[in-house]
Amino acid sequence: MQTANQIRRAFLDFFAKNGHEVVASSPLVPRNDPTLMFTNAGMVQFKNVFTGIEKRDYVRAATSQKCVRAGGKHNDLDNVGYTARHHTFFEMLGNFSFGDYFKDHAIELAWTLITKDFGLPKDKLLVTVYHDDDEAFGAWKKIAGLPDDRIIRIPTSDNFWAMGDTGPCGPCSEIFYDHGDHIPGGPPGSPDQDGDRFIEIWNLVFMQFEQVDKATRVPLPKPSIDTGMGLERLAAVLQGKHDNYDVDLMRALIEASAAASGADADGPYKVSHRVVADHLRSMCFLIADGVLPSNEGRGYVLRRIMRRAMRHAHLMGCTEPLMWRLVPALLAQMGDAYPELGRAGALITETLKLEESRFKTTLDKGLKLLDEEVGRLGAGQALPGETAFRLYDTFGFPLDLTEDALKAKGIAVDTQGFNTAMERQRAEARKAWAGSGEAATESLWFELREKVGATEFLGYDATAAEGKIVALVENGAAVEAAHPGHEVLMVANQTPFYGESGGQMGDAGIVTVAGGKARIVVRDTLKKLGDLVVHVGTVEGGPVAVGEDAHLAVDEERRDATRGHHSATHLLHAALRATLGGHVTQKGSQVGPDRLRFDFAHPKAMGPDELRAVERAVNAQVRANAAVGTTLMTPDDAIEAGAMALFGEKYGDEVRVVAMGDFSIELCGGTHVGRTGDIGGFKIVSESAVAAGIRRIEALTGAAFLAWAEQQEELVARSAAVLKAAPADLPARIAQLVEDRRRLERDLAETRKQLATGGGAAAAAVRQVAGISFSGRVLDGVPAKDLKGMADEIKKQIGSGVVALVSTDGGKASLVVAVTDDLTGRFSAVDLVRAGSEAVGGKGGGGRPDMAQAGGPDAAAAQAAVERIEAALAG
Repeated sequence: MQTANQIRRAFLDFFAKNGHEVVASSPLVPRNDPTLMFTNAGMVQFKNVFTGIEKRDYVRAATSQKCVRAGGKHNDLDNVGYTARHHTFFEMLGNFSFGDYFKDHAIELAWTLITKDFGLPKDKLLVTVYHDDDEAFGAWKKIAGLPDDRIIRIPTSDNFWAMGDTGPCGPCSEIFYDHGDHIPGGPPGSPDQDGDRFIEIWNLVFMQFEQVDKATRVPLPKPSIDTGMGLERLAAVLQGKHDNYDVDLMRALIEASAAASGADADGPYKVSHRVVADHLRSMCFLIADGVLPSNEGRGYVLRRIMRRAMRHAHLMGCTEPLMWRLVPALLAQMGDAYPELGRAGALITETLKLEESRFKTTLDKGLKLLDEEVGRLGAGQALPGETAFRLYDTFGFPLDLTEDALKAKGIAVDTQGFNTAMERQRAEARKAWAGSGEAATESLWFELREKVGATEFLGYDATAAEGKIVALVENGAAVEAAHPGHEVLMVANQTPFYGESGGQMGDAGIVTVAGGKARIVVRDTLKKLGDLVVHVGTVEGGPVAVGEDAHLAVDEERRDATRGHHSATHLLHAALRATLGGHVTQKGSQVGPDRLRFDFAHPKAMGPDELRAVERAVNAQVRANAAVGTTLMTPDDAIEAGAMALFGEKYGDEVRVVAMGDFSIELCGGTHVGRTGDIGGFKIVSESAVAAGIRRIEALTGAAFLAWAEQQEELVARSAAVLKAAPADLPARIAQLVEDRRRLERDLAETRKQLATGGGAAAAAVRQVAGISFSGRVLDGVPAKDLKGMADEIKKQIGSGVVALVSTDGGKASLVVAVTDDLTGRFSAVDLVRAGSEAVGGKGGGGRPDMAQAGGPDAAAAQAAVERIEAALAG
């Protein structure tokens, strides 16, 4: 018996031998189709190749594509567990031709694989074709040798595929397997075709036309092939099973569920085990692809899947969380084919454990309330919508979970009443918002948030994606279109752009619309109301309108630089605590593409040795190239586990915990590098005070660090050239120059002093004022600091008297007055210097009775200051 893993491998190997490029499965969150909740077919990742927008370096491809159908129009959730072939998660095997081979070769490849390689008996197979596709009909007769009665013409849209109302389309040909006449059901196209005897296993789409409009269909210049074959259905056929849940892969998960729960795999809880096995795959793969449980969008669908599985675990009597214990069983079955499961193992495990632990605390109460309400219902009555809403609002029961719980009892739910209660709650929220004192423009965001819903953020693992414009705002008002040259705020249903929060600057980039004829140059991205991402930019090229599809591309260089700086702040925080002590806590940060700023509590300036120790510790972690992992926890559990909460960040019931090796663990919603080595180096460029007890470090990483280093190198080279010295000799050369300058300054000061005092001749310049010897002089270019020494020298020369010196150095006037000791009883140097200060625009002066100084801005009045002092001396 071939296992599911062997079947998958054989399929891909077959097409690889036939010239096909084996392409890895794309993520479950589509990056190129904003209309899809999840990837639900193999062709999704090739959509732009089929339409000609994108070119690949191959024209044939084969994939095993992971798919989820649990939301939107492709929603199999309610049927899962109760039927043989419904799944929320499945694998789609497919081969594709992009303008290369067409019908004949596609049919030949399919027939060869299933009849020769897989060995299915030809008499168990029949095919369908679109009713007017004579070409496909003839090919099946020629290649497969099938008789006419086993090539069934189908006139309905079941055998005609279209990408949408317009675009590529074409007829299909489906291959069916006959499980035998012991199973009820007829062939396709017959009245009892919905039975389980004839099961479709492969659909070949012949992409032959382009639908221009409702009335016009033209041939494509390069017809293409798109096929899809469910691995689970094929495995059931090849393993002789009629039920997908009996194939080896699903059976292994069911038996793991039975072992962990203690409930017989084929006993009364058979349906519950099937639900758990199917939903386990959806949950784990969605989390691995970046979807986390929430109350909006994809996260809400994931939460619905999780809670449905967890309710079935509860029905089986599990008193402790079950789902996370089944992750190893899934990894054993699918980890080799999909290595992303292993890489996200910690995140998957923690998320499942957290969600089930939280849900179990409310499940008992909710189910008890539900049982009480059901007991009050009369025969044929539906559960009141108010009750269903109370379960949702109080216990977190999604409406469909309540419906599922009542399904076995045949009780419906009043969904209209539920919707009425939901709208009443929204109206009350609007009323509360209106009274909150927020600005009118913020009220607009609340209204838009209610209308368009939260923005799906795809940017943790993507920098480009497709989206749909759901709102445009100009000058504080919502508009339907924005025109070239206008500043606009744009909201899309999903985006890879990070909105500024938690200290991380918002992304910049380009949003392209109308097939490239118009675009929005995004210079910043904001976050409103916590989960509404707003792109701020200018319209170029042509108008953009609400409802248009858009390609959103983040400036990758800017994003990489920003997340390098962001991850470095985490390492810096840990290094500071290790170096300075546990009292260090973050008080603010800002990270952008050009640098990081980190504020922290510390009572004094860091010394050079401390700064070097921190810098070395961070760079050691960069060189260690440790993985940067993310898990989901409650804030309390995260902090208990040692995570540091970031200053200023608002946390909900669940938080992202970012761990960098065993060195740093913090709560953070920002974007980060994949490994610490991606930071590319770390350099502290400044450390300063922000406020009492708060210090600030600014630092650089990656390209910004390299640019700074190059600039420093250039400065050193230029300095060495000026000094005509080798760079290594600069410290000694500069020290010598400083010492030479100091010596010259000392010599110059001494020369000025000698010139000012006249070497004893100054006494001859003394004049008598009211019988007092007075020496008053204006000195140009003499530093103010030298005046006191000069005044003392002149006092010695004259023996008894008053000295007044005024310097005009630097464009300002500096005054010193000295009085010999025998005259301080009659004259105060302070009074005399203040008299001179008034002349040069000064405001007073100070000192002792024998020596005082002052200054003023008017150097031109220096001589007048001397004359004022002389006048004051004369009385």
